[in-house]
Amino acid sequence: MSPESERETVPDAPVEAPESDAAGLATAEVTPRFEEVVAQAHAASELDLTAEPVLTVENLRMYFPIKTSLLRRTIGQVQAVDGISFVVPKGSSLGLVGESGCGKSTTGQLITRLYKPTGGSMSFEGADLAKMGNSELKPLRKEIQMIFQDPYSSLNPRHTVGTIVGTPLRVHNVVPKKQVLSRVQELLEVVGLNPEHYNRYPNEFSGGQRQRIGIARALALQPKLMVADEPVSALDVSIQAQVINLLQDVQKEFGIAFLFIAHDLAVVRHFCPEVAVMYLGKIVEIGDRESIYSGAHHPYTQALLSAVPDVKQAATGGRRERIRLTGEVPSPINPPSGCRFRTRCPLAQEICARHEPPLIQIGQRHKVACHFPGRLGEHPREPFTARLLGVDAHGQPDPSASPTTDLIQQPGYSDTWFDLDNRSIGRA
Repeated sequence: MSPESERETVPDAPVEAPESDAAGLATAEVTPRFEEVVAQAHAASELDLTAEPVLTVENLRMYFPIKTSLLRRTIGQVQAVDGISFVVPKGSSLGLVGESGCGKSTTGQLITRLYKPTGGSMSFEGADLAKMGNSELKPLRKEIQMIFQDPYSSLNPRHTVGTIVGTPLRVHNVVPKKQVLSRVQELLEVVGLNPEHYNRYPNEFSGGQRQRIGIARALALQPKLMVADEPVSALDVSIQAQVINLLQDVQKEFGIAFLFIAHDLAVVRHFCPEVAVMYLGKIVEIGDRESIYSGAHHPYTQALLSAVPDVKQAATGGRRERIRLTGEVPSPINPPSGCRFRTRCPLAQEICARHEPPLIQIGQRHKVACHFPGRLGEHPREPFTARLLGVDAHGQPDPSASPTTDLIQQPGYSDTWFDLDNRSIGRA
């Protein structure tokens, strides 16, 4: 790229810089945290309790077959996603978090039907995406778009920005051909890029600008649901804040719902009013922001939150206790019996190996899949789920117990739930 074109490249939207000295150099030696940078423009997204669901996922499964090289016989399956259920409200955001390999990205690709699921249902405005063929899906594809993780590989280097952003408009005949260019320029302006740079190629833009191009492409069809797969993980902190603020503006202006996949808990906390935690293809805890970040009940969620750096505590000399999980993540080809987290869980008992814990609602907007749910340091000694499953504390059949399936494994939330503190049924 020539020096002239380099000077013409539009920089990302400005953010307030730290205090600087006479030479113009930042005096702060510590890189600002995401929360500090993003708070300069937008507050955290809020939850609308009255919003209707735009997407309802129930018992979604995706198994990838393992075949021999010669006879192509199936000898096993990778259980990437194994029976997850959740709801994404209209105009809101659900964050999907967990360590690498837990099935987050596969879930996003299932929602956009880049993969056809092995089982389960994905209800989008009354239509089951899981059972549709390609011809049936085409009208709905413009309603569900995706922002990919890598802003470098997700854009075709042989195409100009105008072609990249304009292709969805041409494929779905959204606007007449003569108006495609003007519509592309409008979209580039919406995401903070120079509309006159539609004829440039992706290599002429920075990483943050490329991600904005990807957002413009996803916005072209004005979707009702957007799957954002690690949209800011490849960017530095200040650019992350700019992109998140842009997504918040887009969400507010167009009423778009987001399934936001990420591993950065600070980003998810700011953008998503609701959060789901995945481990080895399962959702182990799901709830509103306050329930997850201030009152996590699953030991895996508590371990994740303990690993988040706390700059304020470090500055005052304090130190958060780090929960260190032992052992390796099991293979999704042959996951452990019962609870999949039991091989690394400090609370695991015999019942954890015998029975998979159901995803039980324990608050107005809080669910957890654990036999021993509780706040950090307050986990019960006896399994909470024993009587619900009709077994004793060791997981053996108990004739005196009365199994129940109420409030278990249902997408969304009920008006009644199990109150762990009072050992009773709570009601809204």
